[in-house]
Amino acid sequence: MNRKTKGISLTDLNRNFEEVESGLSQREAMEESNRCLYCYDAPCITACPTGIDIPSFIKKISTGNLKGSAKTIMSSNPVGASCARVCPTEELCEGACVLNHSTKPIMIGNLQRYATDWAIHNEQDLFQAGKKNGKTVAVIGSGPAGLSSARELARLGYEVTIFEAEEKAGGLNTYGIVSFRLPQAISYWEINQVKSLNVEIKTNTRVGTDISVDELLQNFNSIILAVGMSEVPALHIEGEESIGVYDAIEFVKETKSTTIPTNFIGKKVAVIGAGNTAIDAATCSVRLGADNVKIIYRRTQEEMTAYNFEFEFAKQDGVEFKWLTSPQRILADEKGKVVGLECIKMKLTESTKGGRRQPVPIEGSEFVMEVDAVIRAIGQSRHIDLLEKLEVAHKDGVVSLSNKSLQTSNEKVFACGDVIFGKGQGDAMVVSAAQQGKLAAYELHQKLGSQVVETA
Repeated sequence: MNRKTKGISLTDLNRNFEEVESGLSQREAMEESNRCLYCYDAPCITACPTGIDIPSFIKKISTGNLKGSAKTIMSSNPVGASCARVCPTEELCEGACVLNHSTKPIMIGNLQRYATDWAIHNEQDLFQAGKKNGKTVAVIGSGPAGLSSARELARLGYEVTIFEAEEKAGGLNTYGIVSFRLPQAISYWEINQVKSLNVEIKTNTRVGTDISVDELLQNFNSIILAVGMSEVPALHIEGEESIGVYDAIEFVKETKSTTIPTNFIGKKVAVIGAGNTAIDAATCSVRLGADNVKIIYRRTQEEMTAYNFEFEFAKQDGVEFKWLTSPQRILADEKGKVVGLECIKMKLTESTKGGRRQPVPIEGSEFVMEVDAVIRAIGQSRHIDLLEKLEVAHKDGVVSLSNKSLQTSNEKVFACGDVIFGKGQGDAMVVSAAQQGKLAAYELHQKLGSQVVETA
């Protein structure tokens, strides 16, 4: 994209990070809720990974019972306010709506946001802790999976402590999704819903560093491992240590801090990768005043892992896509600052490996792209060291599970969220992580249920 960016103020940049979509008005919500057919055998419920009773929460909106609507949503999905904004609804609930065959689907995501926004603005506490059962659980990680498991365990009567390495709880929802799609205030409300059940959250506490794994194993009856993933791995190309090369996760995290960076104004930016994080990094760069933003991907649009709505969103922002292109070397000036990116064109093999055609370079197709910044967004590494300290079997950092169980090879440890997901589009959805957290809590309760001793 080419835009006039000189003269942008910090106020302008902050405004750029306000939500891109406004919520429904009361009139719009009433009209939309009254379009619902309230299907008896609703396919939208089946399409929701957390099984929200969608016709029920919509019916409650139509009758003015907004607290009941929000409670229906949040009962099934402990991060339902966040999911109202970031779920790929057109692929899930709205994609399954029967009205797709006649008019247009119900705006389920927007209605979910309407109900949960009401609960947020009216400072509602929707749930209560269960009667204490005498058992303690440590949850490692406070992202969607960790919060969901902690919330359900607290409702079942467990004494739950969450250990979070970052300064604030919330994981991906707090730090990893851009503000103009998911403001931190939404994540904080969901965190407070969990804390209101007497769940203790210890932030700035990295398991294995600030507290030992042995302490957790000795002091808690069970552990929920919901640690998510780590930093973006290196590209392993020349020039990667140059000034102006960024980790996409840290880059997005910085834009969610109190001070929005100003050093991208008027710059040319290359983002390496084509997943949802790459889209976030690219659209962030646009809002930070970059003159030109390109996503560099060694495969084609068909192989990208970003959701289609994210792809369309980026195109609307003017982000360019360079398919079948692979970075080879980052060029820097005498001061060590990025000035270019040397790339090579690729082609896909006819045969597949792991279900995907492989990119191979085209000899003699090298070219240099003028850029001022490079953002690497090629996935995330795993917490292998922590898994090994917990004596949990894994394959390259993905926890090994069997027989549809979320109990790991260490019988005291259950796992959920990104730490159990391998590669594959759609695997690491926020809503999927929330459901995994719930299921881990239920399975843990089933295993410990015969041992619990209820206390006052």
